[in-house]
Amino acid sequence: MNGEWQGSPAWCGEVCGEFVATVESGRLDLPLPGAGRTAQRWEALGALAQRDLSLARLCEGHTDAVAILAELTGRNPPEGSRWGVWAAQPPGPSLAAIPEDGGWRLRGTKQYCSGARVCTHALVTAEAPDGPRLFAVAVEDLEPVAGSWGATGMAASDTLDVFFDAVPARPIGPVGGYVERPGFHHGGAGVAACWYGGARGVAETLLAAAGERDVGPHALAHLGAIDVALRTARTALREAADEIDADPHDLKGMGRVRSLRLKTLVESVATDVMGRVGRALGAGPLARDRAHGRRVADLTVYLRQHHAERDLAALGAIIAEQGTVW
Repeated sequence: MNGEWQGSPAWCGEVCGEFVATVESGRLDLPLPGAGRTAQRWEALGALAQRDLSLARLCEGHTDAVAILAELTGRNPPEGSRWGVWAAQPPGPSLAAIPEDGGWRLRGTKQYCSGARVCTHALVTAEAPDGPRLFAVAVEDLEPVAGSWGATGMAASDTLDVFFDAVPARPIGPVGGYVERPGFHHGGAGVAACWYGGARGVAETLLAAAGERDVGPHALAHLGAIDVALRTARTALREAADEIDADPHDLKGMGRVRSLRLKTLVESVATDVMGRVGRALGAGPLARDRAHGRRVADLTVYLRQHHAERDLAALGAIIAEQGTVW
C-alpha cells in the first residue's frame, strides 16, 4: 500500500490504511439505522470523527453503503469489501447509465468520490433512460482523476473525481429507489453525527488549554457557550435517533423534516464551535498545532455537505405547507 500513496502526505496513507484495518477488524459492523440502536450507531461514528474526520468520512460511507444494501437487497456486502457511496450531483460532469447486452454500463465522470482508490466497491447514482438509478460497481474497473481534489481539508479521505469508461454495473433497487426509500433520510441525518464528533474534536483544543493555564475570562465564556451548544447538539441527535427507531419505515412521513432540522442545527453548532475556539485562542493552534489545523480544515469542508440556505428554504417550504408545533 505504501507505493500506492507515494506523493501524498504521510497521514493520507495512514488514514486510508486505518480505514482498511477498521473494516477488516469488524469495528464498522454497526447497528443499522432504525433497528433499535441508532444512537449507538451514531455514537460510534461521532467517536471516529472526533479522532479524525477524514477517517470518519470513509467509515461513514462504508456503513451507509451497508445500510443501503440491506434495505434495497436484503443482503450484506462480501466480507472484507470496502464500500463508498458516490451520490453527489453538483454542476459539471455527470454519469450516464446505458442498457447494454442485457446489463448496464456507466459512462462519464462522477465527482466527489470519497475512497476513490481505497474502496473495493461503490454504490453510484447515475441517470438512466428510465430515470435516476443506483448501481454497484467494482472500483478496480475505474479511473480516478489525479489531482481532482486540490484542497487541504479532507485531503486524506481519498476524494477524487472518477471516470467511468463503459464500466459494467449492477442495478440496486428500482428506478428512484435510492432517494425514495425511508433510509435515505435516516442516513442523511447520520452525517450530522460525524459533524458533531468533529466539533467535539475542535473544542477539545480549548478545553485542554483551559485546563493547563489561565486563558482569561473571554476564552472561558467561549468555552461555556461551546458546552451549551455541544450538549444541545447531542440531545438533538439522541432524540432524532429515538424517533427513527420508533418509526423506521417513516410511516409518519417525518424523515425529511427530521434530517433537515438535525443537519441544520449541528452544522450551526459546529460552525459556532470553530469560530469560538479561534476567537478564544487566536492563531496559535491553527499555525502550530498540525492536528488541530487539519481538523478545522477537514470540518470546514465536511460541513459543506449541508446545503446552507437551500436546505433552510426546503425546510421552510415544508413548514409553511404543513405547519408545525413550536
